[in-house]
Amino acid sequence: MRKVALVIVIMLAVLVLIIGGFVVMASRPFTKDAAVFTASRWTSGNHIFPTQIAVYPTKVIRYTPKWIGHEEQTISIDQIASVRISAGLLFADVIIETTGGSQPIVCHGHWKGDARGIQEKISEALAARPSGTVR
Repeated sequence: MRKVALVIVIMLAVLVLIIGGFVVMASRPFTKDAAVFTASRWTSGNHIFPTQIAVYPTKVIRYTPKWIGHEEQTISIDQIASVRISAGLLFADVIIETTGGSQPIVCHGHWKGDARGIQEKISEALAARPSGTVR
């Protein structure tokens, strides 16, 4: 009886380690080519797989890992009309509005400092566009 209980405890511990390792691996930054801002695990919808936003010089990507695969939204810097921050006490939502009238990219649960960092990086990318670019 004790051996069976010990085997069950060991199997559960191994299962927890495997699942924990998977969650950690899936939650690491998805790119090293750009600044990546990760939402806090303390916020709704980000407990296991927090959403990430990467700001490149030419595009912005919202990346959400899942148990199987991921969800990704990409918007060109040229298509960004504005970036709004809806801030609470600790956390903020980042709303990226488009010029084409399509649905905005919304990312919930970033620390307020990260939200300002996303806004600044996007502003820098917009300012760095060639002067001949028409919006």
